[in-house]
Amino acid sequence: MSNVFIIIQREFNARVRKKSFIITTVLMPVLMIGLMVAPALIMEYSSGDEKRIAVIDESGVIASKLQSDKELQFEPTDLSVDEARRELTDHYAVLCIGSDVFVNPSNVKFYVNSSSSIAVEGNISKQLEHIIETEKLKNYNIDNLQRILDEVKTSVSMQTFRNDKSQDEDAQAQSSMAATAIGYVLGFILYMFLLIYGSMVMQSVIEEKNSRVLEVMVSSVRPFELMMGKILGIASVAVVQLLIWGVLIGGVGALVVPQLMPDQMMVGVEAMQTGAPQAAELAAAGDFDPAMMQAMATVTDAGYVMKIFVCLVLFVLGGYLLYSAMFAAVGSAVDSVQDAQQLQTPITIPIILALLMMLAVIKDPNSQVAFWFSMIPLTSPVVMIARIPYDIPMWEIVLSLAILYGSFVGMVWVAAKIYRVGIFMYGKKPNFKELWKWIRYPF
Repeated sequence: MSNVFIIIQREFNARVRKKSFIITTVLMPVLMIGLMVAPALIMEYSSGDEKRIAVIDESGVIASKLQSDKELQFEPTDLSVDEARRELTDHYAVLCIGSDVFVNPSNVKFYVNSSSSIAVEGNISKQLEHIIETEKLKNYNIDNLQRILDEVKTSVSMQTFRNDKSQDEDAQAQSSMAATAIGYVLGFILYMFLLIYGSMVMQSVIEEKNSRVLEVMVSSVRPFELMMGKILGIASVAVVQLLIWGVLIGGVGALVVPQLMPDQMMVGVEAMQTGAPQAAELAAAGDFDPAMMQAMATVTDAGYVMKIFVCLVLFVLGGYLLYSAMFAAVGSAVDSVQDAQQLQTPITIPIILALLMMLAVIKDPNSQVAFWFSMIPLTSPVVMIARIPYDIPMWEIVLSLAILYGSFVGMVWVAAKIYRVGIFMYGKKPNFKELWKWIRYPF
């Protein structure tokens, strides 16, 4: 074991001391936060150029009720459709509303002088639908119709509780929205970890094999010790980087989120965490979305976050160990990264499949498909980490981990038999039949 520890120490120090490791470790949390915040900021502050739209209203009712804004300016015109299309080329578009639009809502034509967009068309369609519905309701001759509609308009915000976890009245509500977002992000992170660090093992083996360093090293250590030292050394780098990211993101979140949220909202969040009955009243009093408060209560729950982080580390480590053994075997069997593409494909397909299976998890985290793919070791790291935020039973997590780490032991045995032969093979790219022959060689 002393030889293995020496190799682990060498692999760890060689990578941790690189500037690239320090830069990515510091910048990755910033980039992740930026990627989550950027879409909201772009939607909030980005607006298109002003678009003048000429409106030909053959019904005589709708044009005057269209609401202009900073982006869309509606300008009624008496020109015919052909004249408007020919003469108003300086406008963004011509909107033609048919005379029978109340009977035939599809009799609306939009002639644009440049490329259109879903946002513009959606804005116009929504306004037309609202105006037509309002005018149709007027035909019923109901007094104070708009006031009645405003009074009966209702928005339901449902709080979800796990009855199988606790039947106490002060139990904390669960947020499916937060679980979905956390599961998707963590699944994608694990997907990247498996590919990046697994490929790192393969490239390291190929580089040392081409430089003939392995021939010198195996004179002092067994091939199995060399492979395990390399795998565990890079695994320690991944775990350290993950721990640093967890501390940075958790620390920044704990300090920044309360400062960004209104005080009354944070009081409501704390009330939801303790299961206080006045949580809904606090949300209504502050005009806050209860679903958003429920999500905030979930992501700021220290116990919930710690459970997910511990599981993330365990599945990152287990998934990496399983896949890195296969990547190490592939790296030992070829002389270049290009030659590894054919042998690498069967390894990457399950990782991609696991990423796709996250969609099934989001739809139903307790479905049979989600359950079995979270137990199959080649897909369980990504699929299970996407299910854990939904607070699934602990026995499923323990069983998945047991199968994952047990499969790693079996995969190391297979990979070691390929590795001990492959590191001495040069100038020939083996096929799957030859790899199977290597596995069957006795020790």
